[in-house]
Amino acid sequence: MISTVVWGTGNVGRAAIRAVDAHPALKLAAVLVHNCDKVGRDAGELGGLQQGLGVTATDDIDAVLAAAPGAVVYAATGDIRPDEALDDIGRAIRAGAVVVTPALYPLYDQRNAPPEFRDPVLEAIADGGGSLFVSGVDPGWGNDVLPLLISGLGTTIDGIRCQEIFDYSTYEQEDSVRHLIGMGHGMDYEPLMLAPSVPTMVWGGQIRLMARALGVELDDIRETLERRALDATVTTRTMGEFEAGTQGAVRFEVQGIVGGEPRIVIEHVTRIHGSCAPDWPTPPDGGDGAHRVIIEGRPRIEVTVEATDEGENRSAGGNATAVGRLVGAIDWLVDAEPGLYDALDVPLRPAAGRLGRK
Repeated sequence: MISTVVWGTGNVGRAAIRAVDAHPALKLAAVLVHNCDKVGRDAGELGGLQQGLGVTATDDIDAVLAAAPGAVVYAATGDIRPDEALDDIGRAIRAGAVVVTPALYPLYDQRNAPPEFRDPVLEAIADGGGSLFVSGVDPGWGNDVLPLLISGLGTTIDGIRCQEIFDYSTYEQEDSVRHLIGMGHGMDYEPLMLAPSVPTMVWGGQIRLMARALGVELDDIRETLERRALDATVTTRTMGEFEAGTQGAVRFEVQGIVGGEPRIVIEHVTRIHGSCAPDWPTPPDGGDGAHRVIIEGRPRIEVTVEATDEGENRSAGGNATAVGRLVGAIDWLVDAEPGLYDALDVPLRPAAGRLGRK
């Protein structure tokens, strides 16, 4: 079995602990945490499982990597600390580990990634013999393998639209929701995640990756943005109160322009409460979230995926499917040559050995 470390126990890390524990080819070897209050706690508790796993969380990075794990699921955030995340990941690769992570947006399309991200990873691979696969939590499969797979069912293709429709009211990452995305701030606040060029920095790699797979040249990548204020104050279970008049919903697109037209589009529709911007796209059953792919052409194809986890929490379900893509790739990566991989390299495979597994 492949000894596997989960590094970080937030929204992604919780799901990663469960995914590693359920995978028949993997063995959870260690859990790394930053919060000293989590040190010594059992991984099963941190992962939201009903039983202990006999693995206690530690903050001793050196000791964990010195044990030469076969794989690391790097679940710590890279949103506001990309340099630190890159350094952490490089350490794990130099230790010889296969690393899977959603933390480094520029490496979604690793072939066209900026040298300041790509070169250190390639150097770490050359030094230690590990590998890296980066895929998103938005989720990555919804903006690469799923639309590309479905496009193969069409006769003619006019365009591809990937939608994430998401209600943040059950999400547990308040700093990102309030400050990076701007929910609950005044409409004059300029959230970092919505600043010009930032959506392209985050999702442009997936646009380029899809264009590469489809064999088309992009003229440009463009952005659109709409914001809506809350009509009434709302209270969320995980993040408290959001006042009327503050930002309550955001809709933006990252558009891949082909022949002067937006042909490959990643669209995000996010709300802090379902009552805001009711005229924008919503999940088909009015739930917390959904991921939708629309292939315009002949025939027109529309596929909507809804996932729940941790009860009926669709935000956790989206994280869990994104983690499933990453964790499910580990044994393939271990068998492959050391290298830097993207979603077009790593196959999405059946869940062999996991049917009926608790």
